[in-house]
Amino acid sequence: MKKLFYLFIATIFLYSCSNTDTGELTGVLDRAPVYSYDPYGMVLIPQGSFVQGSGDEDLPWSLNAEAKTISVAAFWMDDTEITNNEYRQFVYWVRDSIARLEISNSGAIDIEEARVAYNSLDQDLRVEPYNIEDQDLPLNWEYDIPWTGEDQEMWDAYNVVKEKLFYPSEERFTRFIGREEIDTRKLIFEYSWIDFNQAAQKYLLDGKVRRRNYSAEVLETKDYEPDKETNVLNAQAVEERYVNRKSFIQRNRILVYPDTLVWVGDFSYSYNEPYASTYFSHPNYDDYPVVGVTWVQATAFCIWRTNLMTSYLVRQGNAIAHDYKLPTEAEWEYAARGGLEQMMYPWGGYYTRDANGCFLANFKGVRGDVTKDGAFYTSEVGYYDPNDYGLYDMAGNVAEWTRDAFDESAYSYTHDLNPSYEYNAKKDDQPVLKRKVVRGGSWKDIAFFLQNGTRTYEYQDTAKSYIGFRCVRAHMGTAPAVSSKSNVY
Repeated sequence: MKKLFYLFIATIFLYSCSNTDTGELTGVLDRAPVYSYDPYGMVLIPQGSFVQGSGDEDLPWSLNAEAKTISVAAFWMDDTEITNNEYRQFVYWVRDSIARLEISNSGAIDIEEARVAYNSLDQDLRVEPYNIEDQDLPLNWEYDIPWTGEDQEMWDAYNVVKEKLFYPSEERFTRFIGREEIDTRKLIFEYSWIDFNQAAQKYLLDGKVRRRNYSAEVLETKDYEPDKETNVLNAQAVEERYVNRKSFIQRNRILVYPDTLVWVGDFSYSYNEPYASTYFSHPNYDDYPVVGVTWVQATAFCIWRTNLMTSYLVRQGNAIAHDYKLPTEAEWEYAARGGLEQMMYPWGGYYTRDANGCFLANFKGVRGDVTKDGAFYTSEVGYYDPNDYGLYDMAGNVAEWTRDAFDESAYSYTHDLNPSYEYNAKKDDQPVLKRKVVRGGSWKDIAFFLQNGTRTYEYQDTAKSYIGFRCVRAHMGTAPAVSSKSNVY
Protein backbone atom coordinates (compact mmCIF):
# COMPACT_ATOMS: atom_id res chain seq x y z
CA MET A 1 0.00 0.00 0.00
CA LYS A 2 2.85 2.34 0.87
CA LYS A 3 4.50 1.69 -2.50
CA LEU A 4 1.26 2.51 -4.32
CA PHE A 5 1.03 5.78 -2.42
CA TYR A 6 4.55 6.84 -3.43
CA LEU A 7 3.88 5.77 -7.01
CA PHE A 8 0.75 7.94 -7.05
CA ILE A 9 2.64 10.95 -5.70
CA ALA A 10 5.43 10.51 -8.26
CA THR A 11 2.89 10.25 -11.09
CA ILE A 12 1.18 13.47 -10.01
CA PHE A 13 4.56 15.25 -9.77
CA LEU A 14 5.69 14.09 -13.20
CA TYR A 15 2.36 15.02 -14.76
CA SER A 16 2.42 18.48 -13.23
CA CYS A 17 5.96 19.10 -14.54
CA SER A 18 5.29 17.65 -17.98
CA ASN A 19 4.89 19.83 -21.04
CA THR A 20 3.27 16.97 -22.96
CA ASP A 21 0.20 18.04 -24.93
CA THR A 22 -2.66 15.96 -23.53
CA GLY A 23 -5.34 17.60 -25.60
CA GLU A 24 -6.99 18.91 -22.44
CA LEU A 25 -7.52 22.53 -21.49
CA THR A 26 -5.11 23.01 -18.60
CA GLY A 27 -4.11 26.63 -18.87
CA VAL A 28 -0.49 27.72 -18.65
CA LEU A 29 0.99 25.42 -16.02
CA ASP A 30 4.13 27.30 -15.06
CA ARG A 31 2.44 30.39 -13.62
CA ALA A 32 2.82 30.38 -9.85
CA PRO A 33 0.91 32.91 -7.75
CA VAL A 34 2.91 35.96 -6.65
CA TYR A 35 2.76 36.71 -2.95
CA SER A 36 3.83 40.31 -2.57
CA TYR A 37 4.79 41.80 0.76
CA ASP A 38 2.91 44.65 2.34
CA PRO A 39 4.26 47.83 0.75
CA TYR A 40 6.32 49.91 3.15
CA GLY A 41 4.43 52.82 4.72
CA MET A 42 1.07 51.78 3.26
CA VAL A 43 -2.08 50.28 4.73
CA LEU A 44 -4.63 48.08 3.00
CA ILE A 45 -8.01 49.69 2.48
CA PRO A 46 -10.56 46.85 2.11
CA GLN A 47 -13.15 46.74 -0.62
CA GLY A 48 -16.57 48.03 0.29
CA SER A 49 -19.35 50.48 -0.41
CA PHE A 50 -20.37 53.73 1.23
CA VAL A 51 -22.58 56.77 0.79
CA GLN A 52 -20.47 59.33 -1.00
CA GLY A 53 -21.29 62.98 -0.52
CA SER A 54 -21.90 65.60 2.10
CA GLY A 55 -22.88 64.13 5.47
CA ASP A 56 -24.14 67.29 7.08
CA GLU A 57 -23.31 70.94 6.50
CA ASP A 58 -22.79 72.45 3.07
CA LEU A 59 -21.88 75.87 1.78
CA PRO A 60 -24.98 77.72 0.57
CA TRP A 61 -25.90 76.68 -2.97
CA SER A 62 -22.70 74.76 -3.63
CA LEU A 63 -24.66 71.56 -4.37
CA ASN A 64 -21.60 69.71 -5.66
CA ALA A 65 -21.63 66.63 -3.41
CA GLU A 66 -24.98 64.87 -3.67
CA ALA A 67 -25.40 61.67 -1.66
CA LYS A 68 -24.75 58.56 -3.73
CA THR A 69 -23.98 54.94 -2.82
CA ILE A 70 -20.86 53.66 -4.57
CA SER A 71 -18.52 50.65 -4.40
CA VAL A 72 -14.73 50.86 -4.17
CA ALA A 73 -12.23 48.07 -4.82
CA ALA A 74 -9.47 47.30 -2.33
CA PHE A 75 -6.27 49.31 -2.57
CA TRP A 76 -3.16 50.26 -0.66
CA MET A 77 -2.71 53.83 0.56
CA ASP A 78 0.15 55.75 2.16
CA ASP A 79 -0.57 56.03 5.87
CA THR A 80 0.72 59.62 5.88
CA GLU A 81 1.12 62.40 3.39
CA ILE A 82 4.35 62.32 1.36
CA THR A 83 6.98 64.04 3.47
CA ASN A 84 9.72 66.48 2.51
CA ASN A 85 12.34 63.76 2.92
CA GLU A 86 10.43 61.25 0.80
CA TYR A 87 9.98 63.79 -1.97
CA ARG A 88 13.66 64.71 -1.62
CA GLN A 89 14.53 61.15 -2.68
CA PHE A 90 12.80 61.93 -5.98
CA VAL A 91 14.65 65.25 -6.33
CA TYR A 92 18.01 63.68 -5.55
CA TRP A 93 17.41 60.82 -7.99
CA VAL A 94 16.74 63.32 -10.77
CA ARG A 95 19.74 65.42 -9.72
CA ASP A 96 22.13 62.45 -9.61
CA SER A 97 20.85 61.03 -12.89
CA ILE A 98 21.38 64.33 -14.70
CA ALA A 99 24.84 64.72 -13.17
CA ARG A 100 25.95 61.25 -14.27
CA LEU A 101 24.45 61.74 -17.72
CA GLU A 102 26.33 65.01 -18.20
CA ILE A 103 29.56 63.47 -16.94
CA SER A 104 29.19 60.50 -19.30
CA ASN A 105 28.32 62.69 -22.29
CA SER A 106 31.29 64.97 -21.63
CA GLY A 107 33.81 62.13 -21.69
CA ALA A 108 35.07 63.01 -18.22
CA ILE A 109 34.34 59.39 -17.34
CA ASP A 110 35.27 56.75 -19.89
CA ILE A 111 32.12 55.18 -21.34
CA GLU A 112 33.69 51.75 -21.66
CA GLU A 113 34.80 51.90 -18.06
CA ALA A 114 31.22 52.81 -17.15
CA ARG A 115 29.97 49.74 -18.98
CA VAL A 116 32.49 47.47 -17.28
CA ALA A 117 31.78 48.97 -13.87
CA TYR A 118 28.03 48.57 -14.40
CA ASN A 119 28.35 44.94 -15.46
CA SER A 120 30.56 44.20 -12.47
CA LEU A 121 28.01 45.52 -9.99
CA ASP A 122 26.01 43.12 -7.92
CA GLN A 123 22.60 42.57 -9.54
CA ASP A 124 20.80 44.24 -6.64
CA LEU A 125 22.84 47.43 -7.10
CA ARG A 126 22.13 47.94 -10.78
CA VAL A 127 19.69 50.49 -12.09
CA GLU A 128 17.94 50.90 -15.40
CA PRO A 129 20.32 51.83 -18.26
CA TYR A 130 20.02 55.24 -19.85
CA ASN A 131 20.30 56.15 -23.50
CA ILE A 132 23.45 58.20 -24.02
CA GLU A 133 23.79 59.76 -27.48
CA ASP A 134 21.39 57.21 -28.94
CA GLN A 135 23.37 54.31 -27.54
CA ASP A 136 22.03 51.93 -24.97
CA LEU A 137 24.83 52.62 -22.50
CA PRO A 138 24.54 52.52 -18.74
CA LEU A 139 25.46 55.31 -16.40
CA ASN A 140 28.20 54.53 -13.94
CA TRP A 141 26.49 54.51 -10.54
CA GLU A 142 29.53 53.10 -8.77
CA TYR A 143 31.40 56.34 -8.10
CA ASP A 144 30.40 59.25 -5.89
CA ILE A 145 29.47 62.39 -7.79
CA PRO A 146 32.18 65.05 -7.28
CA TRP A 147 30.06 67.87 -5.88
CA THR A 148 33.25 69.66 -4.75
CA GLY A 149 36.63 70.06 -6.39
CA GLU A 150 38.52 68.32 -3.59
CA ASP A 151 39.14 65.09 -5.53
CA GLN A 152 41.80 65.93 -8.13
CA GLU A 153 41.21 62.66 -9.98
CA MET A 154 37.62 63.69 -10.59
CA TRP A 155 38.45 67.32 -11.39
CA ASP A 156 37.13 67.13 -14.97
CA ALA A 157 33.89 65.53 -13.78
CA TYR A 158 33.53 68.20 -11.08
CA ASN A 159 33.87 70.98 -13.66
CA VAL A 160 31.16 69.36 -15.77
CA VAL A 161 28.79 69.20 -12.80
CA LYS A 162 29.65 72.78 -11.85
CA GLU A 163 28.95 74.08 -15.34
CA LYS A 164 25.77 72.09 -15.96
CA LEU A 165 24.04 72.04 -12.58
CA PHE A 166 25.28 74.88 -10.34
CA TYR A 167 24.01 78.44 -10.30
CA PRO A 168 26.29 80.77 -12.28
CA SER A 169 28.27 83.27 -10.24
CA GLU A 170 26.02 86.20 -11.11
CA GLU A 171 23.05 84.44 -9.51
CA ARG A 172 24.68 83.88 -6.15
CA PHE A 173 24.29 86.32 -3.29
CA THR A 174 26.19 87.20 -0.16
CA ARG A 175 24.21 84.97 2.16
CA PHE A 176 25.78 81.94 0.51
CA ILE A 177 29.15 83.46 -0.33
CA GLY A 178 31.65 80.79 -1.30
CA ARG A 179 28.91 78.17 -1.47
CA GLU A 180 27.94 76.54 -4.74
CA GLU A 181 24.31 75.54 -5.04
CA ILE A 182 22.37 73.33 -7.40
CA ASP A 183 20.31 75.32 -9.91
CA THR A 184 16.87 73.86 -9.28
CA ARG A 185 15.75 74.98 -12.75
CA LYS A 186 18.02 72.28 -14.18
CA LEU A 187 16.28 69.46 -12.30
CA ILE A 188 13.98 68.27 -15.05
CA PHE A 189 12.27 64.89 -15.03
CA GLU A 190 11.28 63.33 -18.35
CA TYR A 191 8.57 60.72 -18.22
CA SER A 192 5.82 59.07 -20.23
CA TRP A 193 2.57 57.28 -19.61
CA ILE A 194 -0.22 55.75 -21.64
CA ASP A 195 -3.59 57.48 -21.58
CA PHE A 196 -6.01 54.57 -21.17
CA ASN A 197 -9.05 56.82 -21.23
CA GLN A 198 -8.12 58.19 -24.63
CA ALA A 199 -7.28 54.71 -25.90
CA ALA A 200 -10.57 53.25 -24.66
CA GLN A 201 -12.59 56.06 -26.26
CA LYS A 202 -10.57 55.84 -29.47
CA TYR A 203 -9.76 59.53 -29.28
CA LEU A 204 -6.33 60.84 -30.14
CA LEU A 205 -4.70 63.97 -28.83
CA ASP A 206 -4.21 65.29 -32.34
CA GLY A 207 -2.54 68.67 -32.17
CA LYS A 208 -5.11 71.01 -30.71
CA VAL A 209 -8.15 68.76 -31.01
CA ARG A 210 -9.31 65.30 -30.05
CA ARG A 211 -10.24 63.15 -33.01
CA ARG A 212 -12.21 59.95 -33.14
CA ASN A 213 -10.05 57.31 -34.79
CA TYR A 214 -12.09 54.21 -35.54
CA SER A 215 -14.47 55.22 -38.32
CA ALA A 216 -13.66 55.07 -42.02
CA GLU A 217 -15.05 58.57 -42.38
CA VAL A 218 -12.34 59.94 -40.13
CA LEU A 219 -9.63 57.89 -41.78
CA GLU A 220 -10.54 59.40 -45.13
CA THR A 221 -9.82 62.97 -44.12
CA LYS A 222 -7.74 65.45 -46.03
CA ASP A 223 -4.77 64.39 -43.90
CA TYR A 224 -5.06 60.82 -45.12
CA GLU A 225 -6.69 60.98 -48.54
CA PRO A 226 -6.43 57.88 -50.74
CA ASP A 227 -3.74 57.86 -53.41
CA LYS A 228 -5.16 59.48 -56.54
CA GLU A 229 -3.86 56.74 -58.82
CA THR A 230 -4.52 53.64 -56.73
CA ASN A 231 -7.38 54.98 -54.58
CA VAL A 232 -5.72 53.22 -51.59
CA LEU A 233 -5.10 54.77 -48.19
CA ASN A 234 -1.55 55.22 -47.01
CA ALA A 235 -1.37 52.07 -44.88
CA GLN A 236 1.80 53.07 -43.06
CA ALA A 237 0.38 56.44 -42.07
CA VAL A 238 -2.86 54.85 -40.90
CA GLU A 239 -0.93 52.25 -38.91
CA GLU A 240 1.25 54.83 -37.18
CA ARG A 241 -1.52 57.31 -36.55
CA TYR A 242 -4.50 55.20 -35.65
CA VAL A 243 -3.41 51.70 -34.71
CA ASN A 244 0.00 51.93 -33.08
CA ARG A 245 -0.41 52.58 -29.37
CA LYS A 246 2.23 55.31 -29.45
CA SER A 247 -0.67 57.56 -30.40
CA PHE A 248 -1.84 57.30 -26.79
CA ILE A 249 1.54 57.53 -25.08
CA GLN A 250 1.92 60.94 -23.50
CA ARG A 251 5.32 62.45 -22.73
CA ASN A 252 6.20 65.31 -20.48
CA ARG A 253 9.14 67.19 -18.97
CA ILE A 254 8.71 68.96 -15.65
CA LEU A 255 10.71 70.76 -13.01
CA VAL A 256 10.69 68.56 -9.93
CA TYR A 257 11.84 70.96 -7.23
CA PRO A 258 8.98 72.28 -5.07
CA ASP A 259 8.07 75.94 -5.35
CA THR A 260 9.37 77.19 -2.01
CA LEU A 261 8.16 80.72 -2.72
CA VAL A 262 4.55 79.64 -2.15
CA TRP A 263 5.07 80.56 1.51
CA VAL A 264 5.47 84.17 0.42
CA GLY A 265 3.19 84.23 -2.61
CA ASP A 266 0.14 82.70 -0.92
CA PHE A 267 -0.16 85.41 1.71
CA SER A 268 -0.17 89.17 1.20
CA TYR A 269 1.40 91.38 3.87
CA SER A 270 2.53 88.36 5.88
CA TYR A 271 6.08 87.52 6.99
CA ASN A 272 6.78 83.92 5.93
CA GLU A 273 10.25 84.23 4.42
CA PRO A 274 11.90 81.82 6.94
CA TYR A 275 9.67 79.01 5.67
CA ALA A 276 10.44 79.91 2.06
CA SER A 277 14.16 79.38 2.64
CA THR A 278 14.10 76.44 5.07
CA TYR A 279 10.89 74.38 4.92
CA PHE A 280 12.00 71.96 2.20
CA SER A 281 15.76 72.08 2.81
CA HIS A 282 16.19 72.02 6.59
CA PRO A 283 16.44 68.55 8.20
CA ASN A 284 14.13 69.62 11.03
CA TYR A 285 11.29 69.60 8.51
CA ASP A 286 12.08 66.19 7.00
CA ASP A 287 8.98 64.58 8.48
CA TYR A 288 6.63 67.42 7.55
CA PRO A 289 4.37 67.08 4.50
CA VAL A 290 5.83 68.37 1.26
CA VAL A 291 4.04 71.43 -0.16
CA GLY A 292 4.61 73.70 -3.14
CA VAL A 293 4.02 70.73 -5.44
CA THR A 294 1.61 71.00 -8.37
CA TRP A 295 -0.78 68.25 -9.41
CA VAL A 296 1.48 67.59 -12.41
CA GLN A 297 4.52 67.21 -10.15
CA ALA A 298 2.63 64.90 -7.80
CA THR A 299 1.59 62.76 -10.77
CA ALA A 300 5.19 62.64 -12.00
CA PHE A 301 6.31 61.56 -8.52
CA CYS A 302 3.88 58.63 -8.71
CA ILE A 303 5.30 57.60 -12.10
CA TRP A 304 8.87 57.84 -10.77
CA ARG A 305 7.88 55.79 -7.71
CA THR A 306 6.36 53.18 -10.01
CA ASN A 307 9.55 53.02 -12.07
CA LEU A 308 11.65 52.79 -8.92
CA MET A 309 9.69 49.76 -7.68
CA THR A 310 9.44 48.15 -11.13
CA SER A 311 13.20 48.43 -11.61
CA TYR A 312 13.74 46.65 -8.29
CA LEU A 313 11.23 43.90 -9.10
CA VAL A 314 12.82 43.27 -12.49
CA ARG A 315 16.20 42.86 -10.81
CA GLN A 316 14.59 40.29 -8.52
CA GLY A 317 13.18 38.40 -11.51
CA ASN A 318 9.61 39.59 -10.97
CA ALA A 319 8.12 41.57 -13.83
CA ILE A 320 4.77 42.21 -12.12
CA ALA A 321 4.25 45.97 -12.16
CA HIS A 322 2.86 47.95 -9.25
CA ASP A 323 1.50 51.30 -10.41
CA TYR A 324 1.46 54.11 -7.88
CA LYS A 325 -1.06 56.84 -8.51
CA LEU A 326 -2.86 59.67 -6.82
CA PRO A 327 -6.10 58.40 -5.26
CA THR A 328 -9.35 58.95 -7.06
CA GLU A 329 -11.78 61.22 -5.28
CA ALA A 330 -13.92 58.22 -4.35
CA GLU A 331 -10.93 56.27 -3.00
CA TRP A 332 -9.84 59.24 -0.93
CA GLU A 333 -13.25 59.79 0.66
CA TYR A 334 -13.79 56.08 1.27
CA ALA A 335 -10.41 55.82 2.98
CA ALA A 336 -10.96 59.01 4.99
CA ARG A 337 -14.20 57.68 6.46
CA GLY A 338 -12.35 54.67 7.87
CA GLY A 339 -15.37 52.38 7.58
CA LEU A 340 -17.66 54.76 9.51
CA GLU A 341 -20.90 55.58 7.74
CA GLN A 342 -22.23 59.12 7.41
CA MET A 343 -19.74 60.71 9.78
CA MET A 344 -18.59 64.27 9.24
CA TYR A 345 -14.92 63.76 10.11
CA PRO A 346 -12.39 60.90 9.81
CA TRP A 347 -12.35 60.37 13.59
CA GLY A 348 -16.04 59.53 13.50
CA GLY A 349 -17.57 62.31 15.55
CA TYR A 350 -19.43 65.51 14.81
CA TYR A 351 -16.97 67.70 16.71
CA THR A 352 -13.40 68.87 16.15
CA ARG A 353 -12.31 68.59 19.80
CA ASP A 354 -12.04 65.63 22.12
CA ALA A 355 -13.53 65.34 25.61
CA ASN A 356 -10.61 67.34 27.03
CA GLY A 357 -11.12 70.21 24.62
CA CYS A 358 -8.05 69.37 22.50
CA PHE A 359 -8.27 69.74 18.74
CA LEU A 360 -8.26 66.49 16.76
CA ALA A 361 -6.49 67.86 13.70
CA ASN A 362 -4.24 70.68 12.53
CA PHE A 363 -6.57 73.40 11.21
CA LYS A 364 -7.74 76.93 11.93
CA GLY A 365 -10.13 76.26 14.77
CA VAL A 366 -10.40 79.82 16.09
CA ARG A 367 -10.71 82.99 14.06
CA GLY A 368 -7.30 84.65 13.90
CA ASP A 369 -5.66 81.99 16.07
CA VAL A 370 -3.86 79.14 14.29
CA THR A 371 -1.98 78.01 17.42
CA LYS A 372 -4.83 76.41 19.38
CA ASP A 373 -4.18 73.04 17.76
CA GLY A 374 -0.52 73.07 18.78
CA ALA A 375 0.95 73.91 15.37
CA PHE A 376 1.55 77.22 13.65
CA TYR A 377 1.77 76.12 10.03
CA THR A 378 2.02 72.41 9.16
CA SER A 379 2.85 69.76 11.74
CA GLU A 380 4.82 66.53 11.53
CA VAL A 381 2.89 63.81 9.76
CA GLY A 382 1.24 61.35 12.12
CA TYR A 383 1.11 63.83 15.02
CA TYR A 384 -2.63 63.30 15.52
CA ASP A 385 -4.39 59.96 15.97
CA PRO A 386 -5.19 57.93 12.83
CA ASN A 387 -8.66 56.98 11.66
CA ASP A 388 -9.92 53.40 11.93
CA TYR A 389 -8.07 52.35 8.77
CA GLY A 390 -4.77 53.53 10.25
CA LEU A 391 -4.48 56.66 8.08
CA TYR A 392 -3.07 59.85 9.54
CA ASP A 393 -3.99 63.45 8.73
CA MET A 394 -6.90 62.68 6.42
CA ALA A 395 -8.30 65.92 7.83
CA GLY A 396 -6.13 68.98 8.26
CA ASN A 397 -2.36 69.52 8.12
CA VAL A 398 -2.29 69.83 4.33
CA ALA A 399 -5.06 69.32 1.81
CA GLU A 400 -4.36 66.59 -0.76
CA TRP A 401 -4.43 66.29 -4.52
CA THR A 402 -6.58 63.54 -5.99
CA ARG A 403 -6.50 62.08 -9.49
CA ASP A 404 -9.93 63.36 -10.50
CA ALA A 405 -10.74 66.44 -12.50
CA PHE A 406 -13.22 68.73 -10.76
CA ASP A 407 -16.74 69.15 -12.04
CA GLU A 408 -19.61 70.37 -9.87
CA SER A 409 -21.97 67.74 -11.28
CA ALA A 410 -19.53 64.81 -11.43
CA TYR A 411 -21.52 62.72 -8.94
CA SER A 412 -24.51 62.85 -11.28
CA TYR A 413 -22.85 60.99 -14.13
CA THR A 414 -19.90 59.02 -12.76
CA HIS A 415 -20.37 55.28 -12.37
CA ASP A 416 -21.20 53.71 -9.02
CA LEU A 417 -18.40 51.16 -9.61
CA ASN A 418 -15.04 52.71 -8.66
CA PRO A 419 -16.20 56.15 -9.87
CA SER A 420 -13.59 58.43 -11.35
CA TYR A 421 -13.70 61.49 -13.58
CA GLU A 422 -10.33 62.01 -15.23
CA TYR A 423 -9.44 64.50 -17.91
CA ASN A 424 -5.98 64.93 -19.43
CA ALA A 425 -5.99 68.68 -19.96
CA LYS A 426 -3.85 70.06 -22.76
CA LYS A 427 -1.79 73.20 -22.38
CA ASP A 428 -4.16 75.27 -24.50
CA ASP A 429 -7.34 74.00 -22.79
CA GLN A 430 -9.45 76.47 -20.88
CA PRO A 431 -8.55 76.87 -17.17
CA VAL A 432 -11.87 75.32 -16.14
CA LEU A 433 -10.66 72.04 -17.66
CA LYS A 434 -7.50 72.12 -15.55
CA ARG A 435 -9.25 71.96 -12.18
CA LYS A 436 -8.33 68.97 -10.01
CA VAL A 437 -10.15 67.83 -6.88
CA VAL A 438 -8.51 68.69 -3.57
CA ARG A 439 -9.64 66.99 -0.36
CA GLY A 440 -9.10 67.05 3.39
CA GLY A 441 -8.58 70.68 4.32
CA SER A 442 -5.36 72.14 5.66
CA TRP A 443 -3.69 73.96 8.53
CA LYS A 444 -5.11 77.28 7.34
CA ASP A 445 -8.69 76.09 6.71
CA ILE A 446 -11.80 76.19 8.88
CA ALA A 447 -13.51 72.99 9.98
CA PHE A 448 -15.91 72.84 7.02
CA PHE A 449 -13.08 71.90 4.65
CA LEU A 450 -12.02 69.04 6.94
CA GLN A 451 -15.30 67.18 6.47
CA ASN A 452 -15.16 63.84 4.64
CA GLY A 453 -17.65 64.93 2.01
CA THR A 454 -16.39 68.44 1.27
CA ARG A 455 -15.13 68.94 -2.27
CA THR A 456 -12.94 71.76 -3.52
CA TYR A 457 -10.37 72.22 -6.27
CA GLU A 458 -7.18 73.86 -7.42
CA TYR A 459 -5.62 74.21 -10.86
CA GLN A 460 -3.27 71.40 -11.89
CA ASP A 461 -0.33 73.71 -12.64
CA THR A 462 -0.67 75.64 -9.37
CA ALA A 463 1.40 75.03 -6.22
CA LYS A 464 0.26 76.05 -2.76
CA SER A 465 1.74 76.11 0.75
CA TYR A 466 -1.21 74.10 2.04
CA ILE A 467 -1.60 71.31 -0.56
CA GLY A 468 0.34 68.03 -0.54
CA PHE A 469 -0.50 64.49 -1.60
CA ARG A 470 -0.25 60.79 -0.87
CA CYS A 471 -0.15 57.75 -3.18
CA VAL A 472 -2.28 54.65 -3.65
CA ARG A 473 -1.56 51.29 -5.24
CA ALA A 474 -4.04 48.73 -6.51
CA HIS A 475 -4.45 45.52 -4.53
CA MET A 476 -3.84 42.43 -6.68
CA GLY A 477 -6.85 40.17 -6.32
CA THR A 478 -9.80 40.65 -4.00
CA ALA A 479 -9.24 41.81 -0.45
CA PRO A 480 -11.91 40.71 2.00
CA ALA A 481 -14.31 43.42 3.02
CA VAL A 482 -14.66 44.40 6.66
CA SER A 483 -17.84 45.00 8.55
CA SER A 484 -18.96 48.61 8.50
CA LYS A 485 -18.74 50.35 11.85
CA SER A 486 -21.85 52.32 11.14
CA ASN A 487 -23.85 53.98 13.86
CA VAL A 488 -26.86 54.14 11.55
CA TYR A 489 -29.50 51.44 12.00
